[in-house]
Amino acid sequence: MIGIQTRERGAGLIIVIMVVAFMFSMGIAMMTITTTGKRVADNVRSQKQAFNAAEAGFDAAWALLNERFTSEAWASFEGQTLVDPSGIDLPSSTFYFRTRTDLEIFALLDVNGDGNPDYGNILFYRQTYYRNSQGQLDSRFTYTVFLIDDEAGIGSSDATDVLLVCIGTFGVGDTVTTARIEVELAN
Repeated sequence: MIGIQTRERGAGLIIVIMVVAFMFSMGIAMMTITTTGKRVADNVRSQKQAFNAAEAGFDAAWALLNERFTSEAWASFEGQTLVDPSGIDLPSSTFYFRTRTDLEIFALLDVNGDGNPDYGNILFYRQTYYRNSQGQLDSRFTYTVFLIDDEAGIGSSDATDVLLVCIGTFGVGDTVTTARIEVELAN
């Protein structure tokens, strides 16, 4: 009888260890699920903020274009599209804007990294627009807007229509989320 009781005590210990191990693994799984959900929510929020910035860029560009056409400063889009850096408007080029990420486009437009574009014909570059609770412009929210000749490299250009490209950004440093809106405009 003494031998049977010893085995039963050993079996009870194994069952307790298995239950503790199961509870531990469930705890780890719950922590992972909880932290993953927060990261997903943060990413969704950042994407919405970047899209809002792109929309703010569209609104600012729309107002600027209306003012330029209404005041007759512009009669068409002739000479107003982005052509530099060379090839940014050409589908066959390795620098074509649609083959580049938004951050790569910023690097192409501001080669020396001083925060100012190195090329003309950019309506807005990294323009801040959002005011924080102290009334100061918040540099985490920016938009960049330029016009692209939608017929460049594929036929004869038509100065009465262009592609309006609005890139919104949210974030600072290496943690930047971007969103892009492209709208075809016709005069």
